[in-house]
Amino acid sequence: MIFEMTVQIRVSDFEKGLQWYQLLLDKEPDFIPHEGFAEWELVPGSWLQVGEGTPAESSGPIRLGVKDLETCRAKWKQLGIEGVEIHSREEVPVKWCTFADPWGNLIGFFEYLDKTEEKKRIKEIIDK
Repeated sequence: MIFEMTVQIRVSDFEKGLQWYQLLLDKEPDFIPHEGFAEWELVPGSWLQVGEGTPAESSGPIRLGVKDLETCRAKWKQLGIEGVEIHSREEVPVKWCTFADPWGNLIGFFEYLDKTEEKKRIKEIIDK
C-alpha cells in the first residue's frame, strides 16, 4: 500500500530556487535535511523536494490544486510569471494552467469548478 509520495525537481541555483519556491508555495520549507535540498509537505503525505542540480528536460508538470487560480495569479506576477493561460474543457471538472519555473521545470495549478466537490476532496484529504 502506498501511503506517501515525493516529487523532486532540480534548480541550478539553489538559493534563488529556495526563495522562488517559498514565494510560490507561500511557506518556508518543512524540512532542510542538508545543503542544497529543501522539502515542503504540500498536503499530508505529499512532499515537493527542491534540490540543487541540473533540471530534467521535458518532465512534469507537477500539478497543484488550489481554491482560486485568480488569487494565485497575483502572486505569480511577483515571481515574474505573466500571461498564464487558464484552460477548461466541458468534460473536465477543473480549470488549469501550466508554466515553467526559471529553471524550466513545469508547474501546473488547477481549481475545481464544482466547489461542493472541492470541499469534499479537501475533507477527504484532511480526514485521512
